[in-house]
Amino acid sequence: MEILVVGATGTLGRQIVRRALDAGHQVRCLVRKPRKAAFLKEWGAELVQGDICEPETLDSAIAGMEIVIDAATAKATDSLSIKQVDWEGKIALIQAAKKAEINRYIFFSILDSEKFPRVPLMAIKHCTELFLAESGLNYTIFKPCGFMQGLIGQFAIPILDNQVVWVTGKGSPIAYLDTLDIAKFTIRALEVPETENRTFPLVGTRAWGTYEIIQLCERLSGKTAKTAKLELPVLRFIRRILRFFQWGWNIADRLTFAEVLAGDRPLDASMEEVYTTLALDPQETTTLEEYLQEYFSRIMKKLKEIGYEKEKEKERKKKKRSPFKNKS
Repeated sequence: MEILVVGATGTLGRQIVRRALDAGHQVRCLVRKPRKAAFLKEWGAELVQGDICEPETLDSAIAGMEIVIDAATAKATDSLSIKQVDWEGKIALIQAAKKAEINRYIFFSILDSEKFPRVPLMAIKHCTELFLAESGLNYTIFKPCGFMQGLIGQFAIPILDNQVVWVTGKGSPIAYLDTLDIAKFTIRALEVPETENRTFPLVGTRAWGTYEIIQLCERLSGKTAKTAKLELPVLRFIRRILRFFQWGWNIADRLTFAEVLAGDRPLDASMEEVYTTLALDPQETTTLEEYLQEYFSRIMKKLKEIGYEKEKEKERKKKKRSPFKNKS
């Protein structure tokens, strides 16, 4: 199949590109900065420069494509707002896909987005779901709730570096999923007609609370976490301050999302229908324990190797500085 991947350099997008190429598909990636996406070209993907916020670049990017996989989303550091990227940009992309008469449009929303209308990103995701469903395109909507990859910076690295891990509220139990598994579900869906015009949750094997994840990281790393609690009133105050600055709008919107995570409502769903429809084995889905075990094993091994090399370097320097020389 001829597949256009949007958001191909992101945490999820790059895994989708890799999976699609491994499955033998022809992949084109819409990228804003081709130089930063050079690794995708090395993998075998075609790069086309463009931006969903620049509608005039989309027609040529989609031309000849059968499938559009939309994994793009605004980053907290982006100069454009969530509304500009995740609403206006997505509307332009869906309209361009409709004009090109593509066979399938795959969109990534957020689990339970319809339940949080006051959270900008979730409200926009839900509105995009509705717009896509009414567009006339054959679509598939996937609704993950969290990537395991995000836990590395949030928990694993601070614990390894003896830095503070910030915790807000009780911490909603979240069923994190490895992006490699999300990519597997995505590419498999292209081969299954029963996934057309359907919406599916994408969640991990179980939901984990914040303190459960911290305890798991402590056990796997052999280190004790330093935790500090960020109270919701403080979080809301910070968000209000950021609203005064344009560069802070996206960060403020992300902090609103953090309030959802600070609650006690689990973000989880049954995956039985997903596995049945896609004919996939749930036992092959990566668990959070497996994911973090692999990460810490690699990191701890690397740290030991670095420590060994440092000791050898010290020995070499001592020998060079020694005033004594061997006499024959």
